Amino acid sequence: MPRNFSDWLAVYEEHCRPTEPPPQYHFWSGVATIAGCLRRHVWLDQRTFKWYPNHYVVLVGPAGIKKTTACDLGMGLLKQVPGIRFGANATSWQKLTKAIAEVREEFEYPIGSGDHIIQSALMLSSGELGNLLDPQDSKAIDLFVRMWEAKDDVFVKETKHCGNDEIVNECVNLLGATTPAWIAGNMPEYVLGGGFMSRCVFVYGDKPANEVAYPDEAVHPDYVEIRRRLAEDLVQIAQLRGPYRLTPEARAFGREWYSLWHQDLRDNPPDDRVSNYNARKQTHLHKLSMVIAASRRDELVITVEDIASAVLKLNEIEPYMKEVVAEVGRTEESRWTERLLQYVRRHGVVPQLEAYQHVHSFFTSRRRFDDIVQGLIESGLVELQLMPGGKRYLVNPRTADERRSAAPKQASSGS
Repeated sequence: MPRNFSDWLAVYEEHCRPTEPPPQYHFWSGVATIAGCLRRHVWLDQRTFKWYPNHYVVLVGPAGIKKTTACDLGMGLLKQVPGIRFGANATSWQKLTKAIAEVREEFEYPIGSGDHIIQSALMLSSGELGNLLDPQDSKAIDLFVRMWEAKDDVFVKETKHCGNDEIVNECVNLLGATTPAWIAGNMPEYVLGGGFMSRCVFVYGDKPANEVAYPDEAVHPDYVEIRRRLAEDLVQIAQLRGPYRLTPEARAFGREWYSLWHQDLRDNPPDDRVSNYNARKQTHLHKLSMVIAASRRDELVITVEDIASAVLKLNEIEPYMKEVVAEVGRTEESRWTERLLQYVRRHGVVPQLEAYQHVHSFFTSRRRFDDIVQGLIESGLVELQLMPGGKRYLVNPRTADERRSAAPKQASSGS
């Protein structure tokens, strides 16, 4: 049966565009939605292992950027697909282990053969990531790390009173949302070293796409009908079964990308905090390529256009992912220092007293504030200028350079 739309993700993005969440939220919420449909039904076989299309997508942004709205738009469609199993919105890792073990099911492959494959597939979604994950609990982190792997084996968790929880062929998809402040305040360094963050796709947004007082006035007149047709296509996507194959052109593109990517890593070594993500970028790329291919056709083939689109989408968000990762383990003082620095950068020239008033609620000690300012000056991030009367100003170095370069021109024009 032909689909309603030739590119589900493109139509979904356009369908969501009039709402307030940033557009990148919509694409990646759509990715999580399709991944939730596919589960372990499709894969990319590499002989020594298989790539499955499950994803951990985390929308990150300040409060009020409508992260939960973006999650709900995709998950509302996924809930219309028969057979998708959802986990609780808030849970402990012990209950989550039990929940994944209990959703064990079989699907027929090849279709009509009578042969079955077992999977334990669960979709997790929460507008508050902290309701699903306690980053301070290393066992919770370890569980999420293992579930992302989607290995072809059995994971056994011993329980105190009820025997063992056995998870057969796990496949967990996650769509969550949080703020930079929550990451800074709750994520310890272990989430980097333990590998959790490198398995996530962090999608940052800090500005709403639109100001929408009344959504019913902004969305397409056929909003309900479009959602019905999108849900119908998801039902069809959920029926896909079997291994994906790369076209010869896609393989050639993948080999060239892999070589150039490694060359770039050698020439421009990344920050240690993102090195784990870089080690898994090829996996992220092929997981996403399967989702994009499933969005476009029923044939289990990945074209050069699919893998190129995946490279583009990952490249778009990676600069901001580095900023998100940088929040891990940051202290309250470092966050307020950053706030002070951004205030000076934004205004260019700020009276030091005004700058102190901006962060006074944290730096109640004037001496500590002065120490922080001195550190910013010594690092070259801020310049100090004394004005007539002894008034002290904090200046963005770029602003100072612009003033210095303009000064001779002014002098020559007046001679």
